[in-house]
Amino acid sequence: MAELLRQPAVMSKVRAELRETLGPKQHPDESDVDRMPYLRAVVMETMRLHPPSPLLMPHEAMADGAEVGGFAVSKGTKLIVNLWAIMRDPALWKQPEEFIPERFLGADMDFRRKDHGEFMPFGAGRRACPGTPMATRVVTLILASVLHAFEWRLPDGMQPCDVDVRGRFGTSLKMVTPLKAVPVPLF
Repeated sequence: MAELLRQPAVMSKVRAELRETLGPKQHPDESDVDRMPYLRAVVMETMRLHPPSPLLMPHEAMADGAEVGGFAVSKGTKLIVNLWAIMRDPALWKQPEEFIPERFLGADMDFRRKDHGEFMPFGAGRRACPGTPMATRVVTLILASVLHAFEWRLPDGMQPCDVDVRGRFGTSLKMVTPLKAVPVPLF
């Protein structure tokens, strides 16, 4: 929501897609989500910039001889993957610090893509979060619901550029400055 309030043009585009897809229907349901590629791209871009967990669970090298980034990894070494850094790496992403949902349009919109190691907000491989499909559907449906039912505004005197989207590191990524937004009912 913070990224959308920070970029009113993106918010308008998502809301237009919701209006076009849902018509007079007041409440989106799960079957509607598949017909809203821009909304899904917004969720994916949000997960890229603000992954739920910036560091993946530690893994232990089971044998000698492994190599990571040109470094030899000895048996028993604990490895921690910095997912936040991977998903903001300029070698992998154009304009990595910018919120650009369009980068996911036309792409395989699956959070568990095996062929794109640079995008893995819920981990990868055998140790990926088993709840990924449900979590992404629920997050997308909730976002669709709150955007379709309310017009969202910033508090008086606050401009889009004032929205602080920086994260505070920990086991989960929390906003440095909590978001304040004003919902205005549409129905």
